[in-house]
Amino acid sequence: MTDICIVGAGPAGISAAIYALRGGFSVTVVDSGTGALRKADKVENYYGFPEAISGKQLAVNGIAQANRLGAAFLDDEAVALAPHAEGFSTITAEGDEIVSRAVVLATGSPRKIPQIAGLAALEGHGVSYCAVCDAFFYRSKDVVVLGFGEYAKAEALHLLPLVNSVTLLTNGKPQGADFPFEVKIIHEPLAQIAGEKRVEGVILADGRTIPADGVFVAYGAAGGSDLARKIGAIVEGTRIITDEKGATNIPGLYAAGDCTGGTLQIAKAVYDGMNVGLSLVVFLRMNTQNQQAIGT
Repeated sequence: MTDICIVGAGPAGISAAIYALRGGFSVTVVDSGTGALRKADKVENYYGFPEAISGKQLAVNGIAQANRLGAAFLDDEAVALAPHAEGFSTITAEGDEIVSRAVVLATGSPRKIPQIAGLAALEGHGVSYCAVCDAFFYRSKDVVVLGFGEYAKAEALHLLPLVNSVTLLTNGKPQGADFPFEVKIIHEPLAQIAGEKRVEGVILADGRTIPADGVFVAYGAAGGSDLARKIGAIVEGTRIITDEKGATNIPGLYAAGDCTGGTLQIAKAVYDGMNVGLSLVVFLRMNTQNQQAIGT
């Protein structure tokens, strides 16, 4: 049990952690180490550095600062977020569960959705981005998961007990994870999602047709909007909607940084994290006082 679970160790997530830790709350940060900042060769437009610094070094410095203040770090990928009696349950690709009173989504800018014919037109008509949300509607039916890696594996695992069959389409990418033997894996690139009013199947680049009633898109890693959508937070496109305090419509769920849109800059992400960190201190203190008042 931790007070706050932060998904993402970029500038927004680390900034939120620093302010929450200084406010006296425990923090666990879940991050797989693949953030955009670490890929930046040079950063020279951020305050306080007379010479350019590598994005990787800036990220390492921030993590060291949060670690010094007492943050716990879990090197893993968050693949699911659900309500819990204590607040929230964050599930990782390795099967760990982090129970927390509050959650901050600071996952960076969303991944690009693959440009595949028929995909956008059939969203909501057989194309889904959330197995937790929609698996129930495909009981005893045949579905495909479009994607690779741990996120696609998590979606497939959720689907398997409910559907008739699951086929993984990597769209030419390496599968990136060990999938259960029940999942049929096809690496051939995908040409089109077939169907007029609803998904009827998928057409591969080699001309083969795979009949299917549903397509679940799990491309790359679970983004903040995926996790937010699964728990009922308001999302517009791939942007998580928050108020001026960084709070979503779900009490205790906050978002910061690029996943909320706006200017995609380190300075803005750090500000967002600070704002959310301070807001969480107030939110959790008020909750603690309310619980104490009820108990007296």
